[in-house]
Amino acid sequence: MSIAETGEFGLIARIVARLDTGPATLLGPGDDGAVVAAPDGRVVASTDVLVEGRHFRRDWSGATDIGHRAAAANLADIAAMGAKPTALLVALCVPPDLDPAWAEELADGLSAEASSVQASVVGGDMSASPTLTVSVTALGDLQNQNPVVRGGAQPGDVIALAGRVGYAAAGYTVLSRGFRTPKLLVEAYRRPAVPYAQGPIAARHGATSMIDVSDGLLQDLGHIATASVVGIDLHTDAFEVPGPMRDAAAALGVDPYVWLLAGGDDHALAATFPPGVPLPDGWQPIGAVHEGTGVTVDRKPWTGGTGWDHFR
Repeated sequence: MSIAETGEFGLIARIVARLDTGPATLLGPGDDGAVVAAPDGRVVASTDVLVEGRHFRRDWSGATDIGHRAAAANLADIAAMGAKPTALLVALCVPPDLDPAWAEELADGLSAEASSVQASVVGGDMSASPTLTVSVTALGDLQNQNPVVRGGAQPGDVIALAGRVGYAAAGYTVLSRGFRTPKLLVEAYRRPAVPYAQGPIAARHGATSMIDVSDGLLQDLGHIATASVVGIDLHTDAFEVPGPMRDAAAALGVDPYVWLLAGGDDHALAATFPPGVPLPDGWQPIGAVHEGTGVTVDRKPWTGGTGWDHFR
């Protein structure tokens, strides 16, 4: 059976039947719009689009994995603002000959990732398209905290990291070379392990700026440096190369620090904290903010590439 045979509304019914409802959902799918609670009175919103062949490959990842990745990319942005995710809206453009089971499994992944932070998929749209595309919009609640933006870093601040970097980039390289192991790296590419709770925790502990590391640590910290009009220096001795990554790098002829510093898709959180402020559990210092511009590594320019650019 294909989606063309199932029909738009038949597919919607099959997908909606698989979705869980989170505590912030007052009215879920089925009407012209959903109703989501916003106790704080403000809503944080972010959106991302994943295009087959550009952001994912069906021969590398199952539909459930792609659902997890699509949700994570958006939920991480909400966490990086210091907010708690509440809901997802999903637009799906699919080839008419796609098996409906694939779309159902995608919904399973989206719903499961959202449920991990007590959020839910509350609605969306779909259309026929020759290119399989998943667009997700995430909503979040600030819980009476100020949003943590990119432009608040000050000279003297400590740069800290929550979560892991380099794993997904290493997994991507492994897959692109035609391998399926080490499993740890490949699975990190397929399903990011995002430290969602650390976003609101960082906000409560006085983080001056924060960002989701989706395109590469150096590139994303560059956004903080630009927005805050400061310089940032990373310390390589703060990064331990895990064994599986070290072994894969040696086998593939890659400098593992290219994965750690310029690899994306892990969706770690990077933040700056005032000097002297104890870092929350789960955060490790990786560098410092200083007067100046740009991002350096051990006080030197980095020449190994900075991260992902959709148009390069």
